[in-house]
Amino acid sequence: MRASLIQFGVDPQESVDSRRQRASSLVREQSGSDLVVLPELWTVGAFAYESFEAEAERAADGPTHEAMSKAARDAGVWLHAGSVPERGADGGLYNTSLVFSPEGELAAVYRKIHRFGFDQGEAVLMSAGQDLVTVALPETTLGLATCYDLRFPELFRGLVDAGAQTFVVPAGWPARRLAHWTLLARARAVENQSYVLACGTGGSHAGVPQAGHSVVVDPWGEVLAEAGEDEEVLTVELDPTKVAATREQFPALKDRRLGMRTPGR
Repeated sequence: MRASLIQFGVDPQESVDSRRQRASSLVREQSGSDLVVLPELWTVGAFAYESFEAEAERAADGPTHEAMSKAARDAGVWLHAGSVPERGADGGLYNTSLVFSPEGELAAVYRKIHRFGFDQGEAVLMSAGQDLVTVALPETTLGLATCYDLRFPELFRGLVDAGAQTFVVPAGWPARRLAHWTLLARARAVENQSYVLACGTGGSHAGVPQAGHSVVVDPWGEVLAEAGEDEEVLTVELDPTKVAATREQFPALKDRRLGMRTPGR
């Protein structure tokens, strides 16, 4: 299975429409991959809080949906299109991820559960998602999380219980906490014996330098590939059978005693 992480740079001088066109072109260039991933809030910038309201769109038929659906279809790939500011039917704003099939169909929608900001920024502007979301690909089952979610291991345990074997984590992670980014990505891989595909952004968002360093980690916690700070496409060959093999060779998940899912519930 080939996965490509597009570490996208958000240029504040570039229009949102231009960003969509550029992202679409980058996705189409990955036509040899099975799965392509974009970062969090790449249409506006994860720290461009003043743009969330103005650029909010509907998940099912907004301009990003339209552009990414066509890009996925043209490239013939599964596309995790990062996330966009979504205007929900309830009137609230959400940080929402969209996943498309190779036919361009919307396969999954995930609203970010843990909002960053400590009572400011995203934490007050966005509503919290409620649902764990997985997506079954022919090769693996994806578990969806976004940026700050990476700090909450219980979310990933829930995704494992729901069948996830590969976590996809788009992010707009700040450079000043780069060490946490790589540490947490490896930790989520090791403790859940799963692949982690963590896709960040380059450049800066509203004056906040971004960490970049998109990273792919295998179920043993080994870093298979890591990007630098600037815009870059990280392409990695994965062996989906390695998840089951790791869990069989070192069956730590079977020894869980706290927070276990009750069979039949």
